[in-house]
Amino acid sequence: MNTTLIDTVKISFLNTFKKEPILIFSPGRINIIGEHTDYNDGFVFPAAVNKGIVAAIQKSDAEVSSAFAIDKNERVEFSLENLKPFKEGSWENYILGVVSEIQNRNKIIGNFDIVFGGDIPGGAGMSSSAALENSVVFGLNELFNLGLSKYDMILISQKAEHNYVGVKCGIMDQYASMFGVEDHALLLDCRTVKASPFKIDFKDYELLLINTNVKHSLSDSAYNDRRSVCESVSELLNIKALRDASEFDLDTIKDQLTPENYQKALFVIQENARAVKASKAMKSDDLQALGQLIYASHEGLQKQYKVSCDELDFLVAETKSNANILGARMMGGGFGGCTINLIAKAEVNTFKDYISEAYQNKFNKACSIYEVKLSDGTHIIN
Repeated sequence: MNTTLIDTVKISFLNTFKKEPILIFSPGRINIIGEHTDYNDGFVFPAAVNKGIVAAIQKSDAEVSSAFAIDKNERVEFSLENLKPFKEGSWENYILGVVSEIQNRNKIIGNFDIVFGGDIPGGAGMSSSAALENSVVFGLNELFNLGLSKYDMILISQKAEHNYVGVKCGIMDQYASMFGVEDHALLLDCRTVKASPFKIDFKDYELLLINTNVKHSLSDSAYNDRRSVCESVSELLNIKALRDASEFDLDTIKDQLTPENYQKALFVIQENARAVKASKAMKSDDLQALGQLIYASHEGLQKQYKVSCDELDFLVAETKSNANILGARMMGGGFGGCTINLIAKAEVNTFKDYISEAYQNKFNKACSIYEVKLSDGTHIIN
């Protein structure tokens, strides 16, 4: 955890509000495999990481509540009555959405002050939004003794994103951020919302993230579009979600679908199977098999689900001739963000130098590279 960030948030709160806050860390997440399967009731394989949101929160005697985003140097005040979303795309909606969803459960909260900052790179597909939502609901639960379980809290965070941010996200991001376990990834069944923790020991390998530092504007609308395709195919198959379909089932309605939508549904069915196979590969310490599944996931995201972009495809393609990299793929909603790479520890520095130069030459911009550790979920910082 970033002690400098913790100090910055705490000092900012003390200077602004002149009182001692509760401090909360809420992590971002990576996802080893299982992309776009969560809103199809499928399997995903995320892990909380040691980058996230630090929030300082305390009750307020003022007539209004206030929130200060350190990274944007923006402060907003709001009344807890008649809440409604701010303008589209504003960070305030993550906080207001959580407050609104708590109120929808007939829980009473008073005014509060919150200051937050983060070290999750923006647009990296590491779910800074879920981390922020979780830090707010966790903090308010603590301050006002709301008696919410962690499970209640992630549903509140998810609803906030649906109703205030306008992204119909699945439950993976909120779950991984809230329930993360140090040194473990979570094979999460998004239907039952139950997870099996897997101790991660990649031996001589580690996970490396490479951020394209691009975020193409398509992302939110394309995400909601993909989701509606999946729902309409499920309806045609008369099932609850694509998690219940086999490739054979899908072929029975192939003539009722456009080729593009057939491929999108096929991708989800295949990706769901890959997530389960990945857990078996990890159990048997078969990193080669895991790497191949990770590559296959990218291939599907690129060619079938069509949520990749040139920058992501370039980063993945550049790993394939390197015997020290077992697998690479885009991670997150798509159209930018990071690739996740399973790479030999001994190769990391050489590859960082190589890929930084290659990416700069190709796109005339820099990529950013991060090594991450797997962390515990949302918790109070003592």
